Amino acid sequence: MPAIAAPEPASRIAYEEIDNDPAVTWREQGVAGMSAPAPVRAAVAGKGASPRPIATDLVRIHKARRRLELWSAGQLVHAIADIQLGDAPRGAKRFEGDERTPEGRYTIDWANPRSRYYLSLHISYPDMRDRAYAAARGRSAGGMIMIHGQPNGLVEGRVAGDWTDGCIALSNAQMDLLWASVSDGTRIEILP
Repeated sequence: MPAIAAPEPASRIAYEEIDNDPAVTWREQGVAGMSAPAPVRAAVAGKGASPRPIATDLVRIHKARRRLELWSAGQLVHAIADIQLGDAPRGAKRFEGDERTPEGRYTIDWANPRSRYYLSLHISYPDMRDRAYAAARGRSAGGMIMIHGQPNGLVEGRVAGDWTDGCIALSNAQMDLLWASVSDGTRIEILP
């Protein structure tokens, strides 16, 4: 893990609210495969002050624009700016250790409230094509790509710049919103 730089000021955290639809249903897949109702999942985040969930059926990441979008029924409902990527942000992830963030279509397939970072949502990378590409070159495609908050122990602010090993990092407040709004099985598109 890279050294933790001085946190950036909170003013760097940018939100763009488009529309909030309160008609939301979701489920949470627990750590040991146990289900928990959404209010339990939301209460884990934010230490009691959970954000208002946004109905989401697609998460779209624009790597070059450093933007995460939440979509519902074909409509953009929320956007988060200033996301952070892997240490080598250009290009698609191909191999374990290349520090790139994947590009392609995947699924958010499970959540971890006890991660080393402030909450985390797992992205289903690598898929069969990713594995085949790496295997044909005698390498591993890697894995454990997550959307997560800042490192636990960072009191406030954010680690500066792109710093993950290929994950997508948000501020903890942004992660609270995502945690409350994205259920297991949600599609995710990661664009260059």
